[in-house]
Amino acid sequence: MSFLHSCATHPNTRATVANYPSVSDLDQVVVVVGGSLGGLAVTHRLLKHARRRHPKIKVVLVTRNSHFYWNIASVRAIIPGALRRGTDDVLRAIEPELVHRYPSDNVQYVAGRAIRLDPAAKTVSVDTPTYGIRLVHYTHLVLATGADAAVAGMPWKASSTYEALLGDIRETADLVQRAGHVTVAGGGPTGVELAAEIKAAYPAKTVLLLHLGAQLLGGDSTAPLVERELRAMGVELHKGAKATSVDRESRPDGTIVVTLSDGGSFETDAYLSTSGQVPNTRWMPKNLLTDKGYVDVDDCMRVKGVDNIWAVGDVVSKPKAGLLNTEAHAACVAKNIELSFSNKDQEPVKLPTTDVFLCTLGPDRGVGRYGSIPLPSFVVWALKSRSLATERTSKYVKGSMW
Repeated sequence: MSFLHSCATHPNTRATVANYPSVSDLDQVVVVVGGSLGGLAVTHRLLKHARRRHPKIKVVLVTRNSHFYWNIASVRAIIPGALRRGTDDVLRAIEPELVHRYPSDNVQYVAGRAIRLDPAAKTVSVDTPTYGIRLVHYTHLVLATGADAAVAGMPWKASSTYEALLGDIRETADLVQRAGHVTVAGGGPTGVELAAEIKAAYPAKTVLLLHLGAQLLGGDSTAPLVERELRAMGVELHKGAKATSVDRESRPDGTIVVTLSDGGSFETDAYLSTSGQVPNTRWMPKNLLTDKGYVDVDDCMRVKGVDNIWAVGDVVSKPKAGLLNTEAHAACVAKNIELSFSNKDQEPVKLPTTDVFLCTLGPDRGVGRYGSIPLPSFVVWALKSRSLATERTSKYVKGSMW
């Protein structure tokens, strides 16, 4: 049984359907919107484990990107030849594994972009490339649409279709490869790792890391050591300023002129912004969001003010964005959805008790800590720098992570 209904009354028109099946006619239909880290984690947990106890469960995955993106390795994906299998190490098609791994009565895959949520009707409107706008009905809903990079065209997030993302990766790689001077804007984890990857791959290039704050990495305790390591690699640092304008048009040779908030300016061949993210919540009712646009959830990851809706990952960023927190969110939500089937009390999310931070500095070394305990470079290399955990790409898509 399909829980999709067309909103198109004519091939060339798009309108809302007046009549469609009531959600009361449906039995345990869990719609997961978003096929990234959090969305796939919830989807596979429900299909692998909850399905054994609730054989009538139907999980519908809605995702605008046909491929799962292991964006943790995006900083290396823009270096040609740096990944053993190229972009296949970070991009893997979702549908083939999903629909062939589980019974068709229990799973449905919908390619498209969510454009409207109606909690009263319990429907999500999805703009599909083939069938126009469709209504997807749910009894339980998981919001896992993540966050987009603040600057369009940067491949640090899976913020578009597979084809567009692949194009962004290749265009960024080509830009870096041709540039003699590369500027990385933003001294957070992505910016630091990107600057190090570029310098490690192209030692002769000038790599400048531009950061508004006084310390890199938001003042993390590892920041002083990371800064020393970057300088030892030859990465130039400019702190305490941000770009107020990036002029890509005025120079006939294509040189970019960057003007800074501290009154300075410089020229560069490539300007790569890693600063900021925008939660992908524009399609949701504003009363479900915080003042910063993130989904407002309680300690059980339930969306406040509505029934049977949960949220996970960067779309929540609670207490902050990150892989380990997203994993905790997904485990909590999968369990609470199953508890809701039996009208049992919800359980609060169990976030990691120890804060672990690993920062790669190219493929051969890194800086990290386990709580307040510094980790040797070879430990960071073994855990992250060596492969940026790209072996997890296929595990997420196949569900073997759980």
